[in-house]
Amino acid sequence: MSIPILAAKSVTKRFYGLTALDNVSLTVVRNSLTLLIGPNGAGKTTFVNVCTGVLKPDYGRIEFNGIDITGLPPYKIYSYGLVRSFQIPQPFKMLTVLENVLVAMKNNNEYPLKSLFKRFWIKEEYKNIEKAFRILKVVGLDKYWDWETYKLGAGQLKMLEVARALAAGAKLLALDEPIGGTDPSYANRIFDNLRSIKEMMEVSFLVIEHRIDIALKYADYVYVMDRGRVIAEGSSSDIVKNPRVAEVYLG
Repeated sequence: MSIPILAAKSVTKRFYGLTALDNVSLTVVRNSLTLLIGPNGAGKTTFVNVCTGVLKPDYGRIEFNGIDITGLPPYKIYSYGLVRSFQIPQPFKMLTVLENVLVAMKNNNEYPLKSLFKRFWIKEEYKNIEKAFRILKVVGLDKYWDWETYKLGAGQLKMLEVARALAAGAKLLALDEPIGGTDPSYANRIFDNLRSIKEMMEVSFLVIEHRIDIALKYADYVYVMDRGRVIAEGSSSDIVKNPRVAEVYLG
C-alpha cells in the first residue's frame, strides 16, 4: 500500500465571500511526483499556500508525514521538511551558487562566540561544503558553483531553488511552475532532474504547472482543479482522456 507524505482532507478557504478552495482533498504519495494542474484562478497556489502555512484554512485538516500541520506557521512546517518554491525565484543575487546553498543548510552553526575558534566549526564547514557540491551535481549546477547567482538563466534559477530546498532537508517540495519561462529543451531537463532526485534522494514532489504538454509525461499522479475544486484525478493517460478536463482547458 502506498503511504502518503501529504494528506489534505476537505480543505476550504474563503476570501470575503469568495470560495478559493472548496472542500479540496488531495494526497501526495511518498516518493512520487504529483502534478497539480488547472486554469488560472483554479486555486492551485492557494492550496499550496494553505499547506505551507502562508494561509490558514477555514475548514479541513492537513497532515504531513503523519503530523497534523493544519494552521501551523510557515517556519514550523518548513522545519518538518515541507518546503515550497515560488514562481519567481528569490535567491541572494550577489552570492555565489554555492553560497546560496550553504545559507539554506540547517546546521551552518553560525554562533558568534564559536566563530572565534576555528576548531569548533571547521569540520562542520567542510561537511556542509561537500554536501552542497553533491546537491549541486544532482541538480546540474556543479559547474556553476562559483558564479554569482544573477548570472544564471531562468531554468538554472529554478534548479537553484530546488538545491536550496534539498539543503534545508526537504522531504516534500511544492514547486510552483518550475519550468515557467524556460525553453522546451531545458524544461524537459528540469523534469528529468526532478525524477532523478526523487529516486536518488527519496524526495517527493507536488508540482503546479501550466505547460502540461511537457509535464504530464513525468507525473506519477495528476490532480486537476477548477474554480476551487478538484474535478479530476488519476494517471496522466486518464487525465488526457477525461472529457471534463478537456472542457476546462479547451472550452
